[in-house]
Amino acid sequence: MPGEVIRNSSDSVRRPETPKLLEILGPGLITGASDDDPSGIATYSQAGAQFGYSLGWLMLFSWPLMCAIQEISARIGRVTGRGIAGNLKKHYAVPVLYAVVGLLVVANTINIGADLGAMAAALNLLVGGPRWFYVFGFAVLTILLEIFVRYSRYVSVLKWLTLALFVYVAVAFIVPVPWATVAHDLLIPTISLKADYLTVMVAILGTTISPYLFFWQAEEEVEEVKERVTAQPLLRAPEQAAGEFKRIRWDTYVGMALSNLVALFIIITTAATLHEHGVTNIETSEQAAEALRPIAGQFVFLIFGIGIIGTGMLALPVLAGSAAYAAGEALGWHVGLARTLNRAKGFYAILAGATLVGAFMNYTVIDPVKALFWSAVINGVVAVPVMTSMMLLSSNPKVMGDFPLPPVLKSFGWLATGVMALAALGMMITWIK
Repeated sequence: MPGEVIRNSSDSVRRPETPKLLEILGPGLITGASDDDPSGIATYSQAGAQFGYSLGWLMLFSWPLMCAIQEISARIGRVTGRGIAGNLKKHYAVPVLYAVVGLLVVANTINIGADLGAMAAALNLLVGGPRWFYVFGFAVLTILLEIFVRYSRYVSVLKWLTLALFVYVAVAFIVPVPWATVAHDLLIPTISLKADYLTVMVAILGTTISPYLFFWQAEEEVEEVKERVTAQPLLRAPEQAAGEFKRIRWDTYVGMALSNLVALFIIITTAATLHEHGVTNIETSEQAAEALRPIAGQFVFLIFGIGIIGTGMLALPVLAGSAAYAAGEALGWHVGLARTLNRAKGFYAILAGATLVGAFMNYTVIDPVKALFWSAVINGVVAVPVMTSMMLLSSNPKVMGDFPLPPVLKSFGWLATGVMALAALGMMITWIK
């Protein structure tokens, strides 16, 4: 009977009543974890070293904003079956698309270079050996894994790599921490209007809410549709909406909570060790690890260094992949880690090119740390128009069909956009000063 066919078809796309945790956690978990890359570790370490525990409150404040904008990113991908660049191409002028994507690719490439340099330096601190070789080795390994390992298996590897982040939680319980002071500064923040405080605060927001995370999570929802035979964009299969939105919400909230929890513990650890011993200037993640050795001991130094390498291996594919997704969709190419090399040559060429150019930066006179500052400036500037366009896309019935944003989610999305606009403005003002 026709009714039976429809009912069976609907049943075939339902998820299990009690899915396994790793089935629920996917794009959001990986996106959140990749936010704590070596460059992010350097930023959070500087915050803890320079200002102690006084900036920890920012990780609580930014969590709902991160959740909102990342959930909106995921919804755009899951509803439309296109990434953010694909939707921008369809609904916005080409110059706007190319400007946003071009700046994203440049910022991601610089970030890749800085992360590769930090990973190589961390490995050099741990075992010795040539940094130049480690930079090249990490770059090639990342490219080969992304191109030749099946997407579903690669994603499972990335999920397990998120465990590397917990080393920073562990470190905070190894060194002596005045938890009463931490709790006080979390719940009753002391906000300074001095330029150096505002600069670090803006840097944290720029590191925490970055455009490459929006593009990656939206595209990973598209990849999920491609990988699961029964799944379709929600515009074509609205009966899947309730279960998928619930999954996206849990996935995103847990992933962003992990990201900010780890960032908070990095601030706490460096505040309890470096700040308390007068070390207030940290420019890189490996400097943070090296500075911990005489203060907190060899064991803390080791696990901090290992964490830098693990988080780098998690972040590199996200940075390179989001650049390749955005550029590929803007150019109308086949994109996706689930595709073979023969079916997505342009996509993989951009992915490999961004990684190799980032690696090459470490062999030039360009200082990756200073270059990272410029990538932060670019990210801060790009985030605002990208978030604005995302909010307009997600509010447009022609894009989202019968799946408009819930009012609370829309409000937090616009709030996040406004905060980032103020952060970008603040960054420019403190830079000019």
